Amino acid sequence: MVHPKPNSRNLDGYQQILAVMSFTTKRVVKLLPSSYVAPRNAGGGGRPFSLPCGVLPVPPSRAPRRAVARGVAKNSPTGAAENAASMQSLLGLPNVTVDQRTARETRTKKQLQKPELGPKNIHHQLSMVDVVEKIGISRHFAGEIKSILDATHSCWLLRDEEIMLDTETCAMAFRILRMNGYNVSSDDLSHIAEASSDLNGTRSLLELYKASQVSISEDELVLDSIGTWSGRLLEEQLSSRALQRTPLLREVEHALNSPFYTTLDRLEHKRNIEQPDAMEHHILNLPRQTNQDLLALGVMDFTTSQTIYQQELELLDSWVKESRLDQLPFARMKLTYFYLSAAGTMFSQELSDARIFWAMNGVLTTVVDDFFDVGGSKEELENLTTLVEMWERHEETKYYSKQVEIVFSAIYSSVNQLGAKASVVQGRDVTGHLVEIWRDLLRNMMTEVEWRECSYVPTPQEYMENAVVTFALGPVVLPSLYFVGPKIMESTITDIDELFRLMSTCGRLLNDVQTYEREYSEGKLNSVSLLVLQSGGSLTIAEARRELQKPIDICKRDLLRLVLGEDSVVPRPCKELFWNMCKTCYFFYSRGDAFCSPEEKAGAVNAVIHEPLQLPCSLRPLSPPSAL
Repeated sequence: MVHPKPNSRNLDGYQQILAVMSFTTKRVVKLLPSSYVAPRNAGGGGRPFSLPCGVLPVPPSRAPRRAVARGVAKNSPTGAAENAASMQSLLGLPNVTVDQRTARETRTKKQLQKPELGPKNIHHQLSMVDVVEKIGISRHFAGEIKSILDATHSCWLLRDEEIMLDTETCAMAFRILRMNGYNVSSDDLSHIAEASSDLNGTRSLLELYKASQVSISEDELVLDSIGTWSGRLLEEQLSSRALQRTPLLREVEHALNSPFYTTLDRLEHKRNIEQPDAMEHHILNLPRQTNQDLLALGVMDFTTSQTIYQQELELLDSWVKESRLDQLPFARMKLTYFYLSAAGTMFSQELSDARIFWAMNGVLTTVVDDFFDVGGSKEELENLTTLVEMWERHEETKYYSKQVEIVFSAIYSSVNQLGAKASVVQGRDVTGHLVEIWRDLLRNMMTEVEWRECSYVPTPQEYMENAVVTFALGPVVLPSLYFVGPKIMESTITDIDELFRLMSTCGRLLNDVQTYEREYSEGKLNSVSLLVLQSGGSLTIAEARRELQKPIDICKRDLLRLVLGEDSVVPRPCKELFWNMCKTCYFFYSRGDAFCSPEEKAGAVNAVIHEPLQLPCSLRPLSPPSAL
C-alpha cells in the first residue's frame, strides 16, 4: 500500500511560521506602532500594546499565584493609562519613537567611546560593558564594546596597575575578557589566589566569585581556590547580615544560588531590568542620562522581543495540532519548555528561524523518545526506523500503525521544509545532512531497544558512546547552526564533533543523575546504575551520583574552552549554540528533573514569553554620587 503524503495542513501551518521567521529588527520596529494589539488567546483576550515600553509597575504587594505555563499571553488591559504615566515619569518617555530610540543608542555609544579621566577609567568602562550585557543590549554596541575590551586586554597583557592592584577591577576584567573570547590566563590572578584580611569587601568578593565560575579547565587551580574561599566568605556575610536585605546582598545570594551556566540569558536580562538596584554599584558610576538611556533601551528591546516570542509560540502551537502530534496519547508535549530554551538563549529578534526550528525539533525528538520508551511496540519502532532509512523511497513501505504514520509524517514534512529553508540560507543543499541526523538518532535508539530485548548490560563506555546520540540533542542543535548567521562550509560540519560530544555528554550525565529512579522503574540502565554495577556493589546510588559530578564539570569546562577559543574554523555564533544547550541542560537538571514537571519551570516560561516587565512604582533613575 502506498501511504498518503504528509497532511497538507502541515504545509499551511509551516508557511505561517515562515512568515514570522522573516522578521528582522528593522521590520519589527515598523510593525509595532503604539496601537498594536497582541495576538488573542483561546479565550478571546487581548492586551492593547498601549504602554510606551509595555511595562507594568509592581504594586506595593502582590498575592503569590501558582505558575502555569501557557501558549498565548493572557494580560489584562486594566490600568493602561496609569501604567503609561508611571513609565513616562520613570524613563522620561512621553512617546517612544524610532528616532528617540536611535537617539538613546547614539548617546550611549558616545558614552562608551568617551575617555574618562582619573584612576578609575578601566573600571568605569568595564562597568558600563557589564551593564549593557546584563540587560541584553550589548549586540547594539558591539563596535564600542570591542574597542573597550581591546584596550583593556592590552592593559592586562602589560599588567597595568590600574587593573592588577584593584581586586574588583581585576576580577571583572578577567571575567568579561574571557567570556568575550580574549586569551587571559587564570595564572594572572595568582596574587589573589588566597584569602587575606584585605579582601573582605563584598563587591570585590562577588567579582572574584563570578570570575572563578568561568573556568575552562580542571587544571585552573587558581580559580578553584578563589571560588572556594570567596564563596565561603560571601556565605558568611549573608549569614551575618541576614536582616539587612540590601540590593548588593540579594545579588550575592543570587550569584551563589544560580551560577551563570545554570540559568537562561533572557531570564537574567529581565531580572536585571526589573531590579536595576542589583547593579547599583555599577550604575552609580554612570551619568544620570546614561542610566535612563540604558534602562529605556533594555525595556524597549525586551518588550519588542516578547511580542515576537508570543507570536512564534502561537504559530508553533498551531503546527503541533496540524501535525496531529497532540493526538498521540504517549507523548509529552514540551513545546513551551523547548521554546523557552530557544528564546531564553537565542533572544535576538533576527534569530527567529533558529528559535523556531530549535523548538520544532525539540518537540519531535521528545515525541520520538517517548515512542521508543513507552508508546511503541518493537514492530512500530522498526517500522519507523525503516521509513526514515528509506526516506525518499518511503512510499514503498507500509505504515504499521496510525501512530507510526503520525510520527513519521511530522518528521518527514518538517525536515524537508526545514531543509528547503536552510538550503536557501546556506546557498547549497543541506537536506541530506538533516536526514542523516535523524537516521543516526533512530539507529542508536534501536540499539538501546535491542539491549533491553536481550537483557544486555553495556559497558559504561558502550553506553556513553550510544547515549550521546540518543539524548537526542542532534536534531535540535545541529539544524539551528544553519540559521545563526555565518554560512557553514560542508567541511566545517566535521569539526563540530567534539563540541557535540561534550555538550551531549554533559547533558546526558546531568539527566541520568536526576532521572535514575524513573528509568530504573522502566527497566532502563543509565550511567548511575552502570557505575554501581561496575563497582560490584561497593558504591551506593548516592555515591555514584556524586562521583558523576566530576565528569559533568570537566565536560562543562572543556566545552566552554572550545566555545571561547579562537583556534577553530567553526564560527563563534555556531559554537555558542552548543553552550546554549549545555546551559539549558543545567537549567532543567541541576536541581532535579524539572523537564518532566509541567509546573517546575512554568514561571520561567511566563517570565520570558508572556508576563510584561514589571518595575516598582517607586523606582527612579539613579543619580551618580555627589562626589562625582
